[in-house]
Amino acid sequence: MRRALLITFVGLAGCTTYHPQPIAPAQLARQFEQRSLASKELHAFVVRETRHDVAPWPPAHWSREMLTLAAFYYNPALDVARAQWDTAKAGIDVADTIPNPVLQLPFQYSTPNPGPGSPITLGPALDIPIETAHKRGYRADQATHLSEAARLSLVNEAWKVRAQVRDAMLALYAARKRIAFLSTKAEAERQIAEMSRKRLAVGQFSRPDVDSAILADTQAQSDLAAARSAEQDSHAQLAAAIGVPVAALDGVAIDLSAFGAISPAPPAADAQRAAIFHRADLLASLADYAAAESALQLEVAKQYPNIHLGPGYTYDTGTHKIAFGLAGITLPIFNQNQGGIHAAEARRKEAAARTGALQDKILGDLAHALARYQSSVEALRLSDAHLVSARRQLDSQAAAFANGDADRLTYTQAKADYQTSETLHLDAAVAVQQAAGALEDAMQQPLGHEAVSDTLSEETPR
Repeated sequence: MRRALLITFVGLAGCTTYHPQPIAPAQLARQFEQRSLASKELHAFVVRETRHDVAPWPPAHWSREMLTLAAFYYNPALDVARAQWDTAKAGIDVADTIPNPVLQLPFQYSTPNPGPGSPITLGPALDIPIETAHKRGYRADQATHLSEAARLSLVNEAWKVRAQVRDAMLALYAARKRIAFLSTKAEAERQIAEMSRKRLAVGQFSRPDVDSAILADTQAQSDLAAARSAEQDSHAQLAAAIGVPVAALDGVAIDLSAFGAISPAPPAADAQRAAIFHRADLLASLADYAAAESALQLEVAKQYPNIHLGPGYTYDTGTHKIAFGLAGITLPIFNQNQGGIHAAEARRKEAAARTGALQDKILGDLAHALARYQSSVEALRLSDAHLVSARRQLDSQAAAFANGDADRLTYTQAKADYQTSETLHLDAAVAVQQAAGALEDAMQQPLGHEAVSDTLSEETPR
């Protein structure tokens, strides 16, 4: 008896203790405001992910790849996905745990005393459960598949974060280019309005002509202000995608040159193969289906009863009894767990339907993205030809002005018109980049030779 109690207390002494970790909103806000692209912790994370040092730190120019890595480190959505993966991995240990035996300590006092000894009945006994039909293995398989689905969900979330950084940088690229073009156009329109007023004063222009020039000047200034506002918005959008305060991007030189290149569209068969075998959300759905399969196997195995061994010792009013036997066996007489099996079969069917629907949607999105990319590239080629013609016309007006065959007003108007052509060409180029992003998202694979991996290390960065 004393030995059994001693074993019990020793087992309890090895239990894990609770350690509170309260969350203070004010502290979280301070931590967010202190985030920086120059932090040593971010540097260590980038070195670990790229497997080579980045010197000097911080880099003089932040490319799309480097900002994506910063987003992998700071973005809170990835923190949530990592925590969900950790939870799923902990579920494997829970599912693979061997059931603990149950210690029983019965006590009974008899009056009148029927025996020669003390009028009490006591003694330790054990209920040792033994699972049959590989139930623990099926539980562990199910938890393993759910852990893999959680890991793939982290990869899928990493791709979403990467796409957010890409879209924000594209918006910043478009805004800065548009500001450059509209600044030139706004200055030309201002000069045209001023020359129109002077010509009105000497009777060379009518009032409607001047009003039209002033209206064009006002519209150009309004477009320029809108472009500057778009730059600020895209700057904030990029900071949110990375997971840092807007002030963290102040003074940071961002390399946007990658958006000037156009990658060729992959063959439709290659794009389809990439989407089917590379999309993390589809792979996660397949892992969920595998988990549903294991859950069904577990429910089928529950038709077979577990065994409970019941060894023990009893002192019964002077008699010493040692027990060997079965403490109990559940008899599957009434339903053979048919309800649980039918429910598991329905969940497996549901998981299969979700996977099939997701694959159909992926292939549909891919076909649309390919067509959109090809048409946008063709539209850009036409815009290139138009811009060449516009440039030729501007050069012709410049030569005429230099030779005295055209006045300053005509030449300035030609410069304003050319900036309009530049802006339209920019819209076509941005449309190509947006279509390229949609195609990348459909495949979850970058076009060209970008070196950023979407598979993050298992270690939680912060």
